Amino acid sequence: MSYPSTVGFLPAYSSPVRGCETVSAYISVESERLDPDALRGFLDIEGCGSVVSFVGITRGNEGDSIVERLEFDHWEKELPLVLERIANTALTELEIYSVVIAHRTGSVLPSEPIVCIHVSSPHRAAGFVACSRIIDELKEQAPLWKKEVRSDGVSWKAGLG
Repeated sequence: MSYPSTVGFLPAYSSPVRGCETVSAYISVESERLDPDALRGFLDIEGCGSVVSFVGITRGNEGDSIVERLEFDHWEKELPLVLERIANTALTELEIYSVVIAHRTGSVLPSEPIVCIHVSSPHRAAGFVACSRIIDELKEQAPLWKKEVRSDGVSWKAGLG
């Protein structure tokens, strides 16, 4: 299976209506490496009072088993669109002004980032709510399938995300 090295784009959703300079989203699907610090640079923070981030990483163990890696398969054409919908819903329904959502595909080793979400908002409470809702929606909606390769065998994790 082949994966594109990087897919990143700014959806056509921008408005200077709220307290920060713009309402914006940046979506990225990464097959090689996910760099949360670099992705933070796509977040619009002008006029905002809070940045809240969530970075999910691969655990090195599952129960008594050693996790060697996770392998993420995805629906290449649909994943960025689903992430964009999740971002736009958060921007519309929550008091946040900018969001970055990025997800890895392919093989991800222990301690490597799998998913990164950054949000800017006028106050921290809205940012924490947004990060939590975005990761929950991503796990429910994103066309991603996770295979866990462990020292005692291989298993596909149930559900999307």
